[in-house]
Amino acid sequence: MPKVTDTLKRIEGPPDTRGGTAPVPLGVLITGFAAMVTVTLGTLVTQLLYAYGGAGGMTPGCEAELTVTIGKEEQLVTGALGVCNVVRGFVSPTETALLWLGVILGLTAAVVGWAAFKRMPSRRMRNQCIAGAVVGIQAIAIAGVIFWFRSGDVFAFARNFLNFGLLQDSLSGFVRGARNTLQLALVGEMGGIIVGLLLAVLVISKHRVVRAPARVYINFFRGTPLIWQLSFFSFAFSLGFNMRLEAFALATFVFVLNTGAYAAEVFRAGIESIERGQMEAARSLGMSYLQAMRYAIVPQAVRRVIPPLMNEFVILIKDTALIVVLGLSAAQLDIYGFARQGAAASFNATFFTASALAYLAVTLPLIRLVNYVETRLRSGLTGRVG
Repeated sequence: MPKVTDTLKRIEGPPDTRGGTAPVPLGVLITGFAAMVTVTLGTLVTQLLYAYGGAGGMTPGCEAELTVTIGKEEQLVTGALGVCNVVRGFVSPTETALLWLGVILGLTAAVVGWAAFKRMPSRRMRNQCIAGAVVGIQAIAIAGVIFWFRSGDVFAFARNFLNFGLLQDSLSGFVRGARNTLQLALVGEMGGIIVGLLLAVLVISKHRVVRAPARVYINFFRGTPLIWQLSFFSFAFSLGFNMRLEAFALATFVFVLNTGAYAAEVFRAGIESIERGQMEAARSLGMSYLQAMRYAIVPQAVRRVIPPLMNEFVILIKDTALIVVLGLSAAQLDIYGFARQGAAASFNATFFTASALAYLAVTLPLIRLVNYVETRLRSGLTGRVG
């Protein structure tokens, strides 16, 4: 005899996994997004109003705060009027009211959403409660950052990080630094790929005496900081072997060795991800182990390791900043080295702001390219080569 619950299920139909909505979850969702819009869009609108809404010209207080001494002359930072309006917008009563309203709305969405989502009868209602609560918490976090930023000396930040007038005639230096940075990273990555592929073949060998030296190499270069490796090899060549290598050449050599260790692990994982049957099929055709690796396994593995190798290249671009410990000539300075030199000469950190923008200009297109290639080449990693 069927149970009563089974009969009821047949009458009511399948359980509601999607379902409609209700006032509480919908209200939580709307409140959470209202908090985010109030904090972000409200801040943006306030800034636009103060920038273009006739909030007034340069006040004496702003002029005094944004005046810097360059050489023996006093002058306003570049875009002083705009900076003044930005600061006035951040500390305005309108901005304060919008931030507190966003915090209240976000807190309401977070509390109600987390308290009610377990009692919701459908997946859609639960998702709405969770989404509204999370967005509300994010709005509170953004408001907190804005409160923290404007509680400090915003004018001092503008003088020391946004005085772009100091960057006049510096474009050629940053372009040269970007070229040197890319050259170091590209040569280091290409050499590291060659070294890494050779090491990977040794690491997956069945013979311990073949694996051991490669594993020692990989563990050493992965287990010690890159800045230590640069310093160690600099002293090793100059003092230990009395060899005078240029700092740029020495840095390239160390980057090749370091990248090779990381590329070896990437290649090893790629090779071991190829199905065991591929090796068996190649050996059954009469190929030797090395021939099977060369013609069957490695070509397939290379396709799978392209995205992580490109990620390593992006990381290496940023790691090139560590060559500052070697002492480069003016023509060999990378992006960070040129910015550090400019900041030391001007006692102003605007050069570091410009260097961050320069790094982003180089790395962001590469990151997008990595994501695109990874999407195109994504495939499952199954099996293991024996």
